[in-house]
Amino acid sequence: MKKTLIIGDIHACHAELLDLLDRAGIGDEDLVVSVGDVVDRGPEPAPVLDFFQSRAQSVVICGNHERKHVRRVFSYSQEVTGAQLGPRYEADVRWMAGLAYHWERPDVRVVHFGHYPGVPLADVPEDVRAGTTSGEGRLKERFGAAPWWDHYDDEIPIVFGHHVVGPEPLIVRDRIYGIDTGACHGLRLTGLILPDRVLVSVPAREDHWARVQKAWQVPVLRAVPWAELTFEQIARKLEGRRDPELDGEVLDRVRAWAEAIEGALPVLRARLDAEIATLAKTAGEDLGRIIAGHPAATWMQRRRTGKLSNERLGCARPSDVLRLGSALNVELPAGPL
Repeated sequence: MKKTLIIGDIHACHAELLDLLDRAGIGDEDLVVSVGDVVDRGPEPAPVLDFFQSRAQSVVICGNHERKHVRRVFSYSQEVTGAQLGPRYEADVRWMAGLAYHWERPDVRVVHFGHYPGVPLADVPEDVRAGTTSGEGRLKERFGAAPWWDHYDDEIPIVFGHHVVGPEPLIVRDRIYGIDTGACHGLRLTGLILPDRVLVSVPAREDHWARVQKAWQVPVLRAVPWAELTFEQIARKLEGRRDPELDGEVLDRVRAWAEAIEGALPVLRARLDAEIATLAKTAGEDLGRIIAGHPAATWMQRRRTGKLSNERLGCARPSDVLRLGSALNVELPAGPL
């Protein structure tokens, strides 16, 4: 008889995925279903994605972590995954964008997290099914402090992940299964085998996320488009990343570069004003036409009409300062790393 293995949150733990498949005795014709969150926090997102993308007998539910990548709502774990996947990242995100928010058949329902008992899963909002912050807020409004599964009384079993329930799965009334057992945090990876409803699990090799977030700090920082962030965004990012246990050399270099770029604004202001004054003395009635052809025309025109502040010269980002410096032949450091 063909089996179906429903797996809890894998979070890029490829070795544990293979261990679980082996423990469950899964063959090529058996169906493998992931509750979602196959990426982020773990060491090997690429082989996990390769497994599901290439395996015909597989299903992946869209979890809140896949949804973050699709919607470009990044926290540190998404930045790490982007660095881990490198050039293939955009193609993988397009694949994530095609994932469904639940999967069901007559003998089982699978969702990443939330459900409105008594309501068809297809009619439950996506953010509830995915377990996003807004979705969890909807659940709280609907059910208060009680978990949604306290209200689930259907006979069809339902399986979900998202919230780490501990090293052992959550089993309620023999038909509600919470199977996120914290593989990426050093606990276990758990699966449910159908049709017999047999639970299987394997231990995690280590606390992957503790190691991964340290190991990938520098590559992630190098991948940040620092020149395109506002100066305020740079300051917040630097403040949020300061960790005395991690290598702070990159952060110090970014900080020094941002300060040098911002510190060049008085020099650029003086050069801009001097350039305008010089042209005004020689151009006469042709001043407007000559300014229009100048590399710094945009800044000159706004400066003449009083639309540029003395402090920032309309430059909210380092890239703006760099463009102005180039237009005025003022050499500035292009990037921090």
